[in-house]
Amino acid sequence: MCLAGGSIVTGRRPGGLRSLYRGEQQIDFPRLWRRALIGSLAAVVVSVASFGIRGVDLGIEFEGGTSWEIPAPGTSVAEARDALGGTGASDAKIQTLGGDTLRVRADIEGPEAVDSVRRALAELAGVTGDEVSVTTVGPSWGAEITAKARNALLAFFALIAVYIAVRLEWKMAVGALVAVVHDIVVSVGFYSVFQFEITPATVIAFLTIMGYSLYDTIVVYDKVREVVGRVSATGRYTYTEMMNLSLNQVLMRSVNTSITSVIPVASMLIIGSFVLGAVTLQEFAVALVVGIVVGTYSSLFVAAAVVARMKEREPAYVEIAERIRLRGASADSEGTRTVAADDAVLGSSAATKRSTAARKPASAARTSTAAAIPPRPRKKKKR
Repeated sequence: MCLAGGSIVTGRRPGGLRSLYRGEQQIDFPRLWRRALIGSLAAVVVSVASFGIRGVDLGIEFEGGTSWEIPAPGTSVAEARDALGGTGASDAKIQTLGGDTLRVRADIEGPEAVDSVRRALAELAGVTGDEVSVTTVGPSWGAEITAKARNALLAFFALIAVYIAVRLEWKMAVGALVAVVHDIVVSVGFYSVFQFEITPATVIAFLTIMGYSLYDTIVVYDKVREVVGRVSATGRYTYTEMMNLSLNQVLMRSVNTSITSVIPVASMLIIGSFVLGAVTLQEFAVALVVGIVVGTYSSLFVAAAVVARMKEREPAYVEIAERIRLRGASADSEGTRTVAADDAVLGSSAATKRSTAARKPASAARTSTAAAIPPRPRKKKKR
């Protein structure tokens, strides 16, 4: 520690997060892609296995049946199941909502069976039968809603693929769709593992998070297109390196966007569902929180990796990679390959923040330049 100009200079480097915010630290995304691939495959396998073993808990709107809701503070699920023992709904699904509302769902038909469950619940809670809310959904209507949700999802995929293919290129459309499918499988797998109920509100949330994930992915793709347009003509960078530079430029933007999106959704989840007991808010907020986190991850580690792998197989980038490999030793010794291209890509503000320890001293640079360029011969004076 020393004093300089009346201030204390500790010589300590800023922390990792602060360095990321300032643009002083670069992340090697291609190296992380390999680990991310293992994590994504594991999450997808767990999700698919959960689909096959446990299935998903579809709401009454999709499966059909009858639902009863009644204000019954202090009533446990076991007491409600005992009360329904002689009504034919002993195997019903029973939930407590917000701590003071009881929900019973069963697949029974006929007005007499529905009224018997209503009377049993009213007697259990000590209220009249009019205070028991009954909702009946036919199986045909539930199948129709399921078909409409599926068609909306397919139309969403088709429109997004066409837009990205026209706006950017078809390989980026493939990468974006792979990332969206990854997000859906992992998000629905989360609901399957923890047996959260999937309702129309959940489907709306899934469509919302798919749009958010695609927005983040398009931001990444637009940045890499800008970088490729500026430095690809030099033939000094592979597509993976340009993708890595682009991801480092948009990393904190993606992180900040995700944080500012998660905060209000988490507030809605905690206050709306756990404090106020609004079940619809819980169904919507859980899907949004999971989707935002998974969507941010897939934009950086799935969509980008897929496009980089596909582009590296193009003949032009195969030739660039081979040329860089052949001259690797000489390029490293000259130390000129990365500095000029990084300054062109990262911009003057990020270039000035590069650590001085990684650069040569100015005197050494001048010495090497002087040694490489011979002096001009002096003109002879006329006598």
